[in-house]
Amino acid sequence: MSVAINSSKTAKKSNVYLYLVCLVAALGGFLFGFDTAVISGTISLVKTDFNLSSVSEGWFVSCALLGCIIGVSFSGKLSDKYGRKIVLILSAILFLASAVGCMLSGSFNTLIVFRLIGGLGIGVASMVSPLYISEFAPSRLRGMMVSLYQLALTIGIVLAYFSNAYLANHTSETYVGDAMQKLFSAEVWRAMLGLGALPAGIFLLCLFLVPESPRWLLLKGQEQKATDILVKIDGADAAVKEIKAFKAQGDDNNTSIKELFTPVYRKALWIGLLLPFLSQVCGINAVIYYGPRILEQAGFTLNNALGGQVTIGLVNVVFTFVAIFTVDKWGRRPLLFVGIGGAVLSLVVIGVLFALGLTSGPWILIFILAFIACFAFSFGPVCWVVVGEVFPNAIRGKAMALATLSLWVGNFLVGQLTPVMLEGLGSARTFWLFALCCSPAFWLTWKLIPETKGRSLEDIEAYWKSTYYNSPKTTK
Repeated sequence: MSVAINSSKTAKKSNVYLYLVCLVAALGGFLFGFDTAVISGTISLVKTDFNLSSVSEGWFVSCALLGCIIGVSFSGKLSDKYGRKIVLILSAILFLASAVGCMLSGSFNTLIVFRLIGGLGIGVASMVSPLYISEFAPSRLRGMMVSLYQLALTIGIVLAYFSNAYLANHTSETYVGDAMQKLFSAEVWRAMLGLGALPAGIFLLCLFLVPESPRWLLLKGQEQKATDILVKIDGADAAVKEIKAFKAQGDDNNTSIKELFTPVYRKALWIGLLLPFLSQVCGINAVIYYGPRILEQAGFTLNNALGGQVTIGLVNVVFTFVAIFTVDKWGRRPLLFVGIGGAVLSLVVIGVLFALGLTSGPWILIFILAFIACFAFSFGPVCWVVVGEVFPNAIRGKAMALATLSLWVGNFLVGQLTPVMLEGLGSARTFWLFALCCSPAFWLTWKLIPETKGRSLEDIEAYWKSTYYNSPKTTK
């Protein structure tokens, strides 16, 4: 131990290094946000070009979500075996291939194939990016650093909205060459989807410059490499404490995922499964994917609806900063309580406005923005923070994959069923159903989620063991 630390004294603590590495990892969130939001501006255009039914329309949106589920299912095992970094590189390659393929696709089936490939990339990044950041960041800054992932996600969403709105408003311009005319005018959805290639290429190049997760290196017995990174992140003294705490847990790299299903970690398992799922069935991605359609039903024109979608994206970004600056100060639970309450109330009011036909004024958009704001400082970032903290070190990759799989199952259901619900139930009942699905998150936060601000990952792991073994049922 002492030799490893002493040999790392030449490395100096660097906050710039910490932020830059976390920002690179957070680019996975940017691509996640861009890819999931860019679809909103293409739905009506692709539906018209390919003469899609409502079921095919839902499949166009949700096929990528199916890819996410598949991507998540193998990313946990791969990241535990080969490392977080190499799997992030894989996700960047998948993003790049998807953007180029969608832009050049010659048929609806080909478009679906490349949307599925993009979904694989989203699924991998959505699990490994926050996992990497939670393992890389020091405990005192972990909430803020993981929230950077959500911030990047929201920026990706709003830039997708901006690019969609800009391209939609310039389709009448004349371009040189048939290919450019088709790409930017006649079938502008191709340009909307193809723009994702630029950030995907940047993400891929930057990943070659970041180190591996220090905790993964410790699990693989590469203590010296891990120590060098920890010293550079938080100084030599903090590195000593981190490594001692890690070794005190006695983690075994061969620990099975079955460990998560033991009574000791049962609460952590419930949190990991329910919190991500509830964060999706509250309807956030119904607004992200189908926002223009919902706003059109409220009386907006398509171009105004896309403009309203840009406003939604900006509010999402701004209120994510609330979480970034408060999650390590106020804690995870207060943000969840306030945000969930505001989200449920906003959804109920939106349903009432649709039911009463009060859609001609700005109120629908105002309460949609209130819902987005509440989600942006609570469910959005805090879900990733909590899920990245509650699992034991040795199986965190596999466990995170399980939790993220739960998120994408909820996302898939919302993406597939929203157009059907809007047609069959109407807008009012659809939003009331979202409010009902969101409500159980109150109970989950109150009963199961512990406050984890300022605790190291090893302390949180020890907490599950101590609360179980010291509980009345166990000590009898």
